[in-house]
Amino acid sequence: MHRTVDYVQGKVLLIDQTRLPHELVILELETPEEVADAIKTMKVRGAPAIGVAAALGIALAARSAPARDLQSASAEAEDPEEILRRVERAAHVLRNTRPTAVNLFWGIERMLKAARECARKKHDAAKIKEVLEQTARAMVEEDEQVCRKIGEHGAKLMPDYGHVLTHCNAGALACVAYGTALGVIRAAVEAGKRVHVYADETRPRLQGMKLTAFELVQDGIPVTVITDNMAGSLMRAGRIDCVVVGADRIAANGDVANKIGTYSVAVLAHHHGIPFYVAAPTSTIDFSLASGDEIPIEERPHDEVTHIDGKRICPVGADVINPSFDVTPASLVTAIITEKGIAYPPYKQSLRA
Repeated sequence: MHRTVDYVQGKVLLIDQTRLPHELVILELETPEEVADAIKTMKVRGAPAIGVAAALGIALAARSAPARDLQSASAEAEDPEEILRRVERAAHVLRNTRPTAVNLFWGIERMLKAARECARKKHDAAKIKEVLEQTARAMVEEDEQVCRKIGEHGAKLMPDYGHVLTHCNAGALACVAYGTALGVIRAAVEAGKRVHVYADETRPRLQGMKLTAFELVQDGIPVTVITDNMAGSLMRAGRIDCVVVGADRIAANGDVANKIGTYSVAVLAHHHGIPFYVAAPTSTIDFSLASGDEIPIEERPHDEVTHIDGKRICPVGADVINPSFDVTPASLVTAIITEKGIAYPPYKQSLRA
């Protein structure tokens, strides 16, 4: 499958995830504002993917002068200080897209650090552009390698033959390629394990049904879509051997923010004695937050709940809330799988190690 996020000939290429599974549409973006809009409208989503996309958006800001007139734009493009100002402005725009996934801010800060180092070394305009483009390109390559490492570690935890439940989409579409939670499943299958996946539909945007099922069908991995309220019944019937999900932010104590509904799945898994695994890159760990109580939770537009594919399904006049994420306490998490290895409780020690 085409990389979810890529950088080709000065353009950011993104799979428009709002068009899946019906159409595979590749967007070509040329400005940081276009990248910010794609993140905000969830054309690109998934913590690792939006972190890389934001970094590429800043690389675009360094490349492209404001389009006021060709003469002034050409002059500004050669002014190192103006390039750095554009980078800072782009960072501000990108920061204000989605608040929960820490990878977004990690990607932005990594690019700003590179830009400020260029300023310290008094690089000229061409060198600044080169450094920022190289930094962003490196993040694209690194993300895929990180996911493959997560898969390698996590595959050991998957059953040789069994059924795995996942919630939302933490696959190739949530990253540059391969995926975190689905990377674990892919690696298990590649190692010869016979894994069948139950994919929660994941209301309200149906990422499990539209995206996770799409990826697994493409890969020939057996998948069954279930509604979100079926998981407990399947667990009680002994039809689920483990759960593996992704994460948008992990606090220092191991509390995990992930797609709304993850907490419910974790409670059910705990009650039934089923392992509950979280797969995420170390860039998702936010050591500045002591616990999940400090993680900001994004509230998204109400029409995501009241409408499906543009058709209203909710009575007019009914009130709606739409938090996009919830927090699963560390006490419900069996292990956290990262590219550097597997962390087990107590997470305050193991995550830092």
